Amino acid sequence: MAQKYALVGALKQTLKENGFTYDDVAKELGLSLGSVKRLFSKHDFSLDRLDQICGMMDLELSDLVLMMQSQRDQTEELSKSQEEELVSDTKLLLTAHLLMNQWRVNDILSAYEIDNLAMVRYLARLDKMKVIDLLPGNRVKLKVSRDFRWIDKGPIETFFKSHVQSDFLHSDFSGPGEIRVFLSGMISRHSNSELIRRIKRLENAFEEIHKEDISTDLSDKFGTSLVLAMRPWDIELFEQYRRTGTYKKF
Repeated sequence: MAQKYALVGALKQTLKENGFTYDDVAKELGLSLGSVKRLFSKHDFSLDRLDQICGMMDLELSDLVLMMQSQRDQTEELSKSQEEELVSDTKLLLTAHLLMNQWRVNDILSAYEIDNLAMVRYLARLDKMKVIDLLPGNRVKLKVSRDFRWIDKGPIETFFKSHVQSDFLHSDFSGPGEIRVFLSGMISRHSNSELIRRIKRLENAFEEIHKEDISTDLSDKFGTSLVLAMRPWDIELFEQYRRTGTYKKF
């Protein structure tokens, strides 16, 4: 069962990397767009259909299996000691952050004060962590999976909360490309769950757009961060006036 999901996941990624859409798949298979979407959502493909889609991309089915295996070898999370190593060296962390955002090594060297010898050392350390595969000529191939996450409340997350979060929020968000949303209201647990589902869809949309822009020239891309937070919460300043016994736990 796990292999079925992994294989269809590799298929989706390969279609995107080769510039094919669900519409293209529908035309190739002679199905409606809705039918194709259901096939992907249910991970329900016959071998014949998989082979037909691979043929559309000039691939063999065996190529797709190899891609699936390659993805399964990717890094999904670093160890705590590896995260601690990253935060102990700001330029190493910077290099990892930029590479994971699809920067090329030469672009990093051109934009930041990191000399070539130091870069080689950073790349070797990131290769050892399995963040990248270091190739000849200081070329790199990312090894982090699409589902890569920093450790919850780990060294990296703690570092960014301490050094980045307050800096990010120190803005009136009125400049070009900026927006801030703050809303407050009384909603039910059911509505809370519904909003969380919608926020997760926004998260997925951000990731999809980020991947679509991988091939866009670096000169036309900008580092962009998105924070949209929600939690059951009352303004702390007002809590001092709350009557005893009236606090509601979510």
